Amino acid sequence: MKLATQSAMAIGISTELSLAERAAECCRQAKEFERAGEYEAAREALSAFWPEPGESSMVEGLDRRNAAEVLLRVGVAMGWLGGAHQLKNQEVAKDLITSSVEIFTELAEPERVAEAQSDLALCYWREGGFDEARINLTQALDRVTDANADLRALILIRAAVVERGAGCLNDALRFVQECAPLMDQSQDFALKGPFHNTFALVLDDLASAENRIDYRDKALIEFAAASFYFEQAGHSRYCAGVENNLGFLYQSINKFPEAHEHIDRARHIFLSLGDVGHVAQVNDTRARAFLAEGRLQDAERYARMAVKTLDRGDECSLLVEALTTHGIALARLGNFSAARSELNRAIEAGENCGDLEGAGRARLSVIEELSGQTSAREMASIFKSALETLKRSQDASATQRLFAASATVVDAFDAAEFQGTDLKGESLEGFSFKKELHAYEKTLLERALREAEGSVTKASRLLGFKHHQSLISLINTRHQELLQTRSAVRKRRRPIISKPKASKKTATSRSSARQISVLHVEDNKHVANELAKILSSEGMQVKTCGHGLTALKWLADEARFDVVIVDNDLPGLGGLELVRRVRKITHRRKTPIIMLSSDDIETEAWGAGVQEFLRKPEDMNRVAATVERLVTR
Repeated sequence: MKLATQSAMAIGISTELSLAERAAECCRQAKEFERAGEYEAAREALSAFWPEPGESSMVEGLDRRNAAEVLLRVGVAMGWLGGAHQLKNQEVAKDLITSSVEIFTELAEPERVAEAQSDLALCYWREGGFDEARINLTQALDRVTDANADLRALILIRAAVVERGAGCLNDALRFVQECAPLMDQSQDFALKGPFHNTFALVLDDLASAENRIDYRDKALIEFAAASFYFEQAGHSRYCAGVENNLGFLYQSINKFPEAHEHIDRARHIFLSLGDVGHVAQVNDTRARAFLAEGRLQDAERYARMAVKTLDRGDECSLLVEALTTHGIALARLGNFSAARSELNRAIEAGENCGDLEGAGRARLSVIEELSGQTSAREMASIFKSALETLKRSQDASATQRLFAASATVVDAFDAAEFQGTDLKGESLEGFSFKKELHAYEKTLLERALREAEGSVTKASRLLGFKHHQSLISLINTRHQELLQTRSAVRKRRRPIISKPKASKKTATSRSSARQISVLHVEDNKHVANELAKILSSEGMQVKTCGHGLTALKWLADEARFDVVIVDNDLPGLGGLELVRRVRKITHRRKTPIIMLSSDDIETEAWGAGVQEFLRKPEDMNRVAATVERLVTR
């Protein structure tokens, strides 16, 4: 063991104190430095007990309690320094803190065990080991008493940080809300700062996932409170962290000048502190802002810098994020081989360390960014794995991305069939995507309804639908088994989703006394399928045509179409010209025609002879009612 008299004097510790007294004073000072984010100063305070490489005896001569304190403080400082300087310190830090836990347990000091376990959880969190972090925090909460409100608050804040990292936003919000009353009583600025910062991060994530503008406004207020308390506590490192978080918030709402202003501040502070780990995080935030701006070369450069730094350390979750950002930037630049390599690294790193959320998001990025370079068979496998790794996620944006990815894979299979590719053997270990899609679609719908607590409107928003009628259509036509489960989620006076009743929804109940036949002329397959689902759920028969000249040929024949719905931008013959020609066909002069288009041509459409002009996609929910009104009239 080394007991450097010079080091002890340098930090103002009297050499006349006993070994135990010196150890206690070193630990006290180190903890104060840690709370202020001064990790190098904490290391200096512990220099008399800091282990050299290969040194095993650093607490020789100390009683058990002081030995446990030294082990804890050195382990905590190692963990923080590992993140700041991207050193592979976490395993050593975990071993030291675990040794302190064992000693405090022997000494029957449950609250010291709880504090040590919460610090141990941070080491696992840095590595991406969210399950191990949860276990330690759960045990810590069980050990701490209500009398120690500040320690309980600290553990709850860290629990929220872990759950947010794992994508469990509802659980993270629950921990923050449980902590709030404790913060009202606390006078500890070093504790209030992390609380408000964590609360802001959770609110910002929920705002992005659920399109809640009010959450983002609240997040800005919480970030302001965090900055105030960090400044009062003298914690410049955490003030810089808030600046980086604000940069991320502003880039997510496309306010790029404000985003770069906050990012510049964060980077300047972290560089002045020599905190290369946080500089790498800021570089990743900058890269995401550049991606959103379309500045792909700049995005790739900053993402590459972040990956290079984070590769040196063992903060796996941060590395997974940076690799994914870099992969996306490379894909959009057309460097598909390098993009696939980076995204595969992100997937592997996430799975190895336990960051399944990060691995799942990287897989979705492969489908989103590299679908043109990936076979339908491979995308089906990737989607299946993404669904499995994200099954515990409570982030609504993950559900939206899964649903969109499923559509991308279906399109890949449809394209392969259209091109004559033989898909009979397109299965992997008993998995056929087209055969199993129904089951996975049901899983996603169940998940959205569960997260929305049974609200169809909210579930539709989580799934990325423009209107809740789309979700109702899916359930009523393809997933009627969900009709039985929805009422158990949340009772309503009048269910939005209900089983179709013959007396009200069958064709015989309509004023026309027959099923309405609709021709929809639309070359966008997604729009065509979506509208077909909506109209079919209303008992209508829908035929879709993707070519203007083909539609004209059908309409020239005697086939019965009660209503024609036309887009304007069509191959072969534009929508406006199609309407004009249809109006010259004797038996179609009185057939109701609806123009459903995103083009600004309403005046021209009325002049061509339409009965209604609806805008795509915002008026999709009005189509069914418009069809019935025109047919009745």
